[in-house]
Amino acid sequence: MRRREVLGEVLGGVLAAIAAPLLPGVPRPARAADAATGNWPDRPIRLIVPYAAGGGTDAIARAVAQKAGERLGATIVVDNRPGGAGNLATKQAAEAAPDGYTLLVGNIGPIAVNPSLFRNLTPDPATALAPVTLLAAAPMLILVARDLPVRDLAGLIALARAKPGEITYGSAGNGSANHLAGAYFALRAGIDIQHVPYRGAGPALNDLVAGTLQMMPATLPSSIGLVRDGLVRALAVTSAQRVPSLPAVPTVAEAGVPGYEMSGWYGIMAPARTPPAIIGRLREAVAEALREPALRERILAEGAEPSGDTPEEFGRFIAAERAKWAAVVRDARITVE
Repeated sequence: MRRREVLGEVLGGVLAAIAAPLLPGVPRPARAADAATGNWPDRPIRLIVPYAAGGGTDAIARAVAQKAGERLGATIVVDNRPGGAGNLATKQAAEAAPDGYTLLVGNIGPIAVNPSLFRNLTPDPATALAPVTLLAAAPMLILVARDLPVRDLAGLIALARAKPGEITYGSAGNGSANHLAGAYFALRAGIDIQHVPYRGAGPALNDLVAGTLQMMPATLPSSIGLVRDGLVRALAVTSAQRVPSLPAVPTVAEAGVPGYEMSGWYGIMAPARTPPAIIGRLREAVAEALREPALRERILAEGAEPSGDTPEEFGRFIAAERAKWAAVVRDARITVE
């Protein structure tokens, strides 16, 4: 009887270990990845954001950092490092120790666009940084100041053609998603508008609200509240389809510029040579956070689409984005130096 009881206890333990991850509120057993990462993390993790607080990149970073940190049992501290079109923060992250304690929120500008914009850019993000996971992708809104005398995208294009070089648009800096969206829009619409770079999307949006700027392409997470409060006017969305959060706003293609489509995106990256086990555990924690209903609904409500893909998938996505924007930079003759 005792052998049968012992066998039953062992079998019960095995079944409990298998079932535990499936039961809400039941801690999961330690995994092989936990052993491979040793004591990591045993101190706060720094998450570098290449732009000032208040923009779309910062908003997504802070929301995910809190929830992912809870799953890792560590505090993830957001460190805003604006300037240099995101190159300064990217360089800082790339040159950090590859130990999992310094991460970067990479986005379209520093990671996919700047290698084509800046000659002799070092380090090259493609080799100096390792992709962890895509956090979210968000279309942008073509915004104008409230006092600009236009009510739709056709009116903005007509005004720009009547006053070449006089319409100003802001961005989070040279090479940022805002910059590329505006330059791409000008190229496709055949207009001449003046780019004004800022040290982050937040300060640029403040000037748009104040009327100092006349126009700005901005991500939905950073600007949808301003639109809903009537502080700025949204003329179009840059995605291929309208977004549920602003169903009355047409796409740029619908509004008269066929073929125009783009999205801003945000992803976690680590210094190259960061141990694969740490990257895997990071990705898992972030993906779990993005599946949490409250966080997922928050991101969706702001017009972004949560992801949490694998490092390999994120790497392929970055390569495709880099090729796309290299062509836009070339065709639009965009220079920043």
